[in-house]
Amino acid sequence: MQIRDRNILILGGTGLVGMAVAREFLPHEPAALVISGLGREEAEAAVAELATDPRRREMTVLEAEWGDIFLPDSMKERRRAEVLGDAALRGRLVDDVYGELSDDVLTRSALGRLLQRRRPDIVIDCINTATAIAYQNIFESVDGLRAEAATGSASMESVERALATLYMPQLIRHVQILLEGMRRAGSSFYLKVGTSGTGGMGLNVPFTHSEERPSRMLLAKAGLAGAHTLLLFLMARTPDAPAVKEIKPTAAVSWKRLAFGEVRRGGRPIACFDATRPVPVDEALGAAHAAFEPTGETLHGVWLDAGENGVFSLAEFETLTALGLMEYITPEEIARDVVREVLGRPTGRDVVSALDGATSGPTYRAGVLRQTALERMAALEREHDVQSIAFEMLGPPRLSKLLFEGAILARLHTDLDALATLDADATAARAEKLVRENADLRVRILSIGLPILLADGERMLRGETIKVVPAPRQSPRDPRLAESGWVDLRPANWRKWSERARAMLGRGVNERGADSGSRQGLEFEAADAAIRPGRMAAWVFREEDHGGRDKR
Repeated sequence: MQIRDRNILILGGTGLVGMAVAREFLPHEPAALVISGLGREEAEAAVAELATDPRRREMTVLEAEWGDIFLPDSMKERRRAEVLGDAALRGRLVDDVYGELSDDVLTRSALGRLLQRRRPDIVIDCINTATAIAYQNIFESVDGLRAEAATGSASMESVERALATLYMPQLIRHVQILLEGMRRAGSSFYLKVGTSGTGGMGLNVPFTHSEERPSRMLLAKAGLAGAHTLLLFLMARTPDAPAVKEIKPTAAVSWKRLAFGEVRRGGRPIACFDATRPVPVDEALGAAHAAFEPTGETLHGVWLDAGENGVFSLAEFETLTALGLMEYITPEEIARDVVREVLGRPTGRDVVSALDGATSGPTYRAGVLRQTALERMAALEREHDVQSIAFEMLGPPRLSKLLFEGAILARLHTDLDALATLDADATAARAEKLVRENADLRVRILSIGLPILLADGERMLRGETIKVVPAPRQSPRDPRLAESGWVDLRPANWRKWSERARAMLGRGVNERGADSGSRQGLEFEAADAAIRPGRMAAWVFREEDHGGRDKR
């Protein structure tokens, strides 16, 4: 797509890759380049650095954004440890991760607000999402919770801390907010710079976080990276979503700069200590406060700045990047691939496209055999004088509701033409009479957990279980309940089905069926207007609920 005059948001834009991507965009004259980082100081410093780049054009506005996008907006400038240490903030965070994705959750999130505020055309995501989530260390959190539970002292704080550390709920909520936020912002392109979790190495990776090889933390990071890729693969198959791509470097990414100076870990200088005397091993492995003392200095040396991975000594960098070990790739090479993909020039590095080409989709043979299966099942139903309709194993309950309502209509009306002109009040009365008199139909509905809302809307037939029940503080008269999984005999529902029938018939009739070419679906031609519950439910899911597949 065109980059000139477009608004671009770079998440993780202050990092090694993010800055290289920003510099690579500058000659293409975007209207705005928004650099988002974790802290205000680093975001504003990044913008100041880009402002002096000789390739920058005056028409490109450079702006800074900052904050932790995995937190609610009101907490985005707080450290995560501080949020988890505050009962009220921690509770709100857990609620927003585990509750439904409501408008409130979306607008409360830092990411949702950022997307709505900036409304980017293009989003480049250079945050190492897998690291950000996996390095919260669920293993340590669970060990602490189990230790408390063993003594009967497990607190709400410990439970909420463990919940706030679980990886998949956080990743799922992040992707949900990202997709819905970009939809509402009108974004048309999203590219993720991802990770393999091990720098491209296998499970024998020697560079780890503990003596355990490979460490659970590292494998958690790799697992999350893979889960994230598959969620992006599904996002790319979602209608009305932006174009989605992912570039996944599989080597160490380096470097930012070389220098001699103070060595910092996690932003803090490493204090120097010296031993005061030899001590027995058993004593040394304890606190042994008298066995060492601070020198009053900090560690200095020659180092290579590897961005988010910290700084490496000459020997560390030589080991890491040696042939046959992790080796490395430069951020500029990644940035060039990013910009080429945005411009529509395939690089062969897009993981989402690679998955598209490697997966097995629908086949012609399966399509032919589908018809054979449908015909044989229909013959068996005639042979045994039964109509099975739904067992509620496929789900959701809305599907079973639609199928049973379609089956009721098929018994009351001859075809879609009759359904399109039905009398809603008369249909409601006839449907209730049918359900009361036909024990087999009634039992099949109630036995799988679907209640039957009678025509007056005031009474209901139910079985042992009900799949769709009101949530806490939700009114039993909330229309979403009936829509989600109640067989609804009210006139208003049959009017809705009549409108659907007119829409189904309109497609085939208006386009004159197969004679007008192959450009449309032919499921509802005037010549085949039979009321078939499965076919009608599929239409509702595909056309009304916008649940159709985008790629084959």
